Amino acid sequence: MRAKATAKYILISPYKARLVIDLIRGKRVEDALNILETTPKKASRLIKKVLLSAVANAENNYGMDVDKLVVSGAYVNEGPRLKRVWPRGWGRASRILRRMSHITIEVEELTEKGQRR
Repeated sequence: MRAKATAKYILISPYKARLVIDLIRGKRVEDALNILETTPKKASRLIKKVLLSAVANAENNYGMDVDKLVVSGAYVNEGPRLKRVWPRGWGRASRILRRMSHITIEVEELTEKGQRR
């Protein structure tokens, strides 16, 4: 059984968020939280919130043991882009794209043999 949490329309580039989410994929939840605590990126703070939400979903909705949880799936998809204008010289303008991300994290419980259920 997998528990899942998603955060949508997060104002961070998917490229920047994927750098952090690749660090925690496949790790135990306790190790993943330690990694996110020590990573000096804006994305680590946002991903930590989603991970804690997935752990709470696993505990409250599915009755899983928090100590046996592992991050089985973690991915970042691209959301919509906000289009903005940057004034330039001679009356011209350049376009700025503010990128958004959809962050999804899935956690799964390990069995006694260390295998996933």
